[in-house]
Amino acid sequence: MRELMQWARQQLTSIEGAQPAREASILMEWALGTDNLWTAPQILSPHTAERFRSGVHQRRARIPLQHIIGRMWFRNLELYARPGVFICRPETEVVAGAAIDEAHRYSSAEHEIRVVDLCTGSGAIALALATEVEHAHVYAVELMPTPYDTAARNIHKYCLEHRIHLHQGDATDPQVLREIDGTVDVLISNPPYIPEREPVTQKEALYDPSTALYGGGEDGMVLPRGIIHRAWNLLKSGGALFVEHATSQAQEMRESARSCGFIDVHTGVDLTGRDRYLCARKP
Repeated sequence: MRELMQWARQQLTSIEGAQPAREASILMEWALGTDNLWTAPQILSPHTAERFRSGVHQRRARIPLQHIIGRMWFRNLELYARPGVFICRPETEVVAGAAIDEAHRYSSAEHEIRVVDLCTGSGAIALALATEVEHAHVYAVELMPTPYDTAARNIHKYCLEHRIHLHQGDATDPQVLREIDGTVDVLISNPPYIPEREPVTQKEALYDPSTALYGGGEDGMVLPRGIIHRAWNLLKSGGALFVEHATSQAQEMRESARSCGFIDVHTGVDLTGRDRYLCARKP
């Protein structure tokens, strides 16, 4: 194992943005089928060694680590991952954190807080809210079949079907979740938002489905604007809105929110200080 781990770290150093030591350990755990290398055998079987080498070669080919091992991480969660489903990003954890902090303002044993997650993808944001906010009931919406099925599987993994209500449909359709219009405390969304004029630069992102990346139109704002308009009807008076976006879209997002009637409109930043998400409140 020691020899293979050293070889893997050397192989992975050429990948931009990779963490060679961490990824080598994760791939070794995957090859062994264990969550703990401390108790793993130091002499590997030929099958395990070949499985590990195969994983390293796939990673060198820029296949996302999450697709190789079938897992991804989001805040305190370990989720199922598969091709055709958007891979969780660290910047989205910051957006989710802002919504969770807001939800805690309402949460109590006497008050059932109602949260909506539009364009839920793998269900990561919905699960983060349900696991970190004790009395939250989350309504999650996803259109595409593969992410929808993955979200259902992740929700089942954490036994949260009673608190996360998963719906398949268009997140901007006024008929979807119409029965809870005007009753939502917090609405969060990480919609497709990449503008057509901004090509994807991360090779790993090329493995994400285009339906989860591009927001429509040259500026990528078709879906984000639709989310803002849908949020206006779903949120109750005083309800809060959080929508992730590209750095270049911060001003357009604020203008769209204000044109709908939202107040307290401002832009939140990610861990690198970049404009990352819209914050707004319904009067």
